[in-house]
Amino acid sequence: MDTAQQEATARARELQRSWYGEPLGALFRRLIDDLGLNQARLAAVLGLSAPMLSQLMSGQRAKIGNPAVVQRVQALQELAGQVADGSVSAAEATDRMDEIKKSQGGSVLTANSTTTGSSGAPTVRRVVREIQSLLRSVAAAGDILEAADSLAPAHPELAEFLRVYGAGRTADAVAHYESHQN
Repeated sequence: MDTAQQEATARARELQRSWYGEPLGALFRRLIDDLGLNQARLAAVLGLSAPMLSQLMSGQRAKIGNPAVVQRVQALQELAGQVADGSVSAAEATDRMDEIKKSQGGSVLTANSTTTGSSGAPTVRRVVREIQSLLRSVAAAGDILEAADSLAPAHPELAEFLRVYGAGRTADAVAHYESHQN
């Protein structure tokens, strides 16, 4: 990728952050992870072609042009929170995704910073995903790992935090979070 392409991608991701609260690549990867989907299934539920989803995720395209697709993204975000807090089973989620796929409308996607469980408290997985999203919106994984390496000699715990949340897998970050509570 040449410099002009890199700059265009960075601009597109910044626009996505301002319009949707975060780059769509991060948002879509979280939906894929939280709902147990692959990209093809996510594209089908949203009503996008697989290439269009890929362009949005990679920052080659900045904006979702169809308001109904934006509404489906928001509905999937809400569903992912319900799955994460256990209020919706995997089977129910599959049925709901079929309903979402058929839905029409034109809502505006809002930055949903936390999804809460039935108790009103954010779920551990949601908190972890928000931390990951924040770190990854500030720097690329390689830069985060480089920063962690620089910090490691003097601040090993902070370096571990950066590695786990900034460049690691969500499951590992959840385990780290839970091991550091109380």
